[in-house]
Amino acid sequence: MKVPRFEHRFVDHFPDQLDRGVLYISLPFASSAHGCACGCGREVVTPLSPAGWSMTFDGESVSLNPSIGNDALPCRSHYWIKRGAVVWSYQMSRDEVDAARRRDQTDRDIYYGRPSTTSETLRLQKEVHKSAWSWLVGWLNKE
Repeated sequence: MKVPRFEHRFVDHFPDQLDRGVLYISLPFASSAHGCACGCGREVVTPLSPAGWSMTFDGESVSLNPSIGNDALPCRSHYWIKRGAVVWSYQMSRDEVDAARRRDQTDRDIYYGRPSTTSETLRLQKEVHKSAWSWLVGWLNKE
């Protein structure tokens, strides 16, 4: 059965058994963990960092960004956790998953200052910067 919402618990260490519908956040280890929202019971760990997931706590609920894509799990679920609610997304194609992984790797390379020499990495860096710029312009136009 799908999980519609996650309550959050700030913990130092994750428990051996994750409770259903609970998003555990460990600030000392800069990570979060929960059982997959599809209900398959698999553990999902999201490292929190500027080059990974970010967590927002508004005093009442928690959000994770970007989406959680469990392509490596049999369920292949894909969702966001926004203010505790599970917001389902579509199941990404193999090409989309591969492109997202390349963008994620490029983000990590940029953040950690790793030299990038391949033309694919340089192309993806430009794509990331263009995407960020487009988002900013769109956001400013809404204001």
